[in-house]
Amino acid sequence: MARPPIKPTGIECPFDENELIVSKTNLKGHITYANDVFMRLSKYPRNEVIGAPHSMIRHPDMPRTIFKLLWDTIQEKKEIFAYVVNMARDGDHYWVFAHVTPTLDAQNNVIGFHSNRRKPDRAQLAKIEPLYAQLREEENRHRNAKDGMMSGYAMLTDMLKKQGVGYDEFIFAV
Repeated sequence: MARPPIKPTGIECPFDENELIVSKTNLKGHITYANDVFMRLSKYPRNEVIGAPHSMIRHPDMPRTIFKLLWDTIQEKKEIFAYVVNMARDGDHYWVFAHVTPTLDAQNNVIGFHSNRRKPDRAQLAKIEPLYAQLREEENRHRNAKDGMMSGYAMLTDMLKKQGVGYDEFIFAV
């Protein structure tokens, strides 16, 4: 029986700046490994996490644009850093600064993905949250989710172009 959708509570889950959240996924984004910090913050039992899509912790305030950028980048065998707000099983949330990399086999084929996440600084989030709000607003102007995501992506790339910076340069300047 399907569980009703989780609604955000607006309550932030605390975690220490020295803690590291780690997860690994297969090529389809299904979780193959999650460390104890991931388990504690997500508030899911391990048997519901392993094998589940990583999107199980996706917060509805997270712009789809950023996930498009993330997936496009790691599919190209490149690493990416991104600020992400995740949602626990009970609707609480937690912000992370994620470093996502492809996992390669001996022949340099992508066989999965690995993510390490740390607690971001509040000053960094104060700069990211308005951008994410603009991206969500742009995404929500469209009836079709894919059209909204593509429009948000165009908005983000245009903003970076106007600033004369690449995404990596932008994200590390936050």
